Amino acid sequence: MPGENPYHFGFEVNIAGHAGGGVASYLGTNNFGNRTDGEPSPLQAVPGLKEYWGKDIFLTEALTLEALKALDKAKKLGQPFYLYLSHYAVHIPIDRDKRFYSKYLEAGLSEKEAAYAALLEGMDKSLGDILDWLEKNGEDKNTVVIFMSDNGGFSTDTAWRDPPLHTQNAPLNSGKGSAYEGGIRVPMIVKWPGTVKPGTTCGSYLIIEDFFPSILEMAEITKLRTVQPIDGKSFVPLLKGTGDPSKGRNLYWNYPNLWGNEGPGIGPTCTIRSGDWKLIYYYQTGEKELFNIRNDIGEKQNLAAQHPAIVKKLSKDLGQYLRKVKAQRPTFKSTGKSCPWPDEV
Repeated sequence: MPGENPYHFGFEVNIAGHAGGGVASYLGTNNFGNRTDGEPSPLQAVPGLKEYWGKDIFLTEALTLEALKALDKAKKLGQPFYLYLSHYAVHIPIDRDKRFYSKYLEAGLSEKEAAYAALLEGMDKSLGDILDWLEKNGEDKNTVVIFMSDNGGFSTDTAWRDPPLHTQNAPLNSGKGSAYEGGIRVPMIVKWPGTVKPGTTCGSYLIIEDFFPSILEMAEITKLRTVQPIDGKSFVPLLKGTGDPSKGRNLYWNYPNLWGNEGPGIGPTCTIRSGDWKLIYYYQTGEKELFNIRNDIGEKQNLAAQHPAIVKKLSKDLGQYLRKVKAQRPTFKSTGKSCPWPDEV
C-alpha cells in the first residue's frame, strides 16, 4: 500500500518503517522476527537492520543508533533535519530488555510488569540519547522536540499485564483501544528553546491532527500546497501563551470496527469532546455515555440521564461532523443495514 512507505511523503531516509503496526520480535538475536530459512517472514517482522541480526541488541537501541547515524550525515552535509522516530515500543510483544529488566524485578515488580517497565525505559534512554546528540552537536538551542504517545497504555490482556486489567492507566479509565480517557488521553512534551519555558504545563486539549499545521508554523512555512485538507489547528498559541485554540472547539473520534480485545469503552464507537463534556456513542447498542471530564477524569459517573439536552446537542454535532467527513460506520450482520448515526438514536 502506498501509505506504508515514508518515501511517498517526502522523507529522504526510511529506517525500518513499513506496514506492520507492531513487531514480531524486539530481539536482534531473533533477527527482529525475520526468517532466514527461506520461509516468508511475518508481516510484523522489522525490515532492514540486517547488520544487527543475530546480535544481542534490543530493537529500540538499534533504531536509535541508526537515527543518530542519519543525524550525523545531515550535520556533515550542513542540512536542516526533520527526524520522526517511532520506536515500536511500547507495544506487544513485551520482550525483555535485559539492560533494564533485572532492575525492576529487584524493585518488586512481577516478570510481566518488569518487562513492560524495561520496554518503557529503553524508549526513555533513546530520547535521552537523541537529546544528548543535539547538545553535543550544538543543535539543542535550534531544535524543537515533540514527544507523545499514539494511544493509552496496553491494559487488556493477562498475557502481558497483571490483573486487575484496565487499571494500568489510573486514574484514567481503561487503556489502549478504548474510547475512555485511558485510551485516547496521552502524554505529550514540547521542548522549544526560547519559546516554551522549561517546567511549564498546559491543560488545554489538542489532537494528533494538529501536529502538521503546528510544525509548519514552527518552521515558518507559509507558502504551501497540500493535496488534502488540513484537518488540525496549530497549537503554537498554546506554546507561546498567545491564545487557546481548544476554546469553543470540538474534538472527534470514530472507531467503527472491532479491535479484537474487550474491555471498558472498547468496541465500535464514536466520540465527541466539547469543552468539559465528552459523549461516547456505542454503534452496536445505541447506548450513550456523558462525562464531565474536568470533574470526573476517571469517567466513573455517566451523566447522560441527568443532562438530556447536552446529550442531544453533542449527538447532533457528532452526527453532522461524521456525515460531513464521510466517516465509515459499521453494519449489523443480521440485517446488513448500517448502524444509526448518533443523532438518529
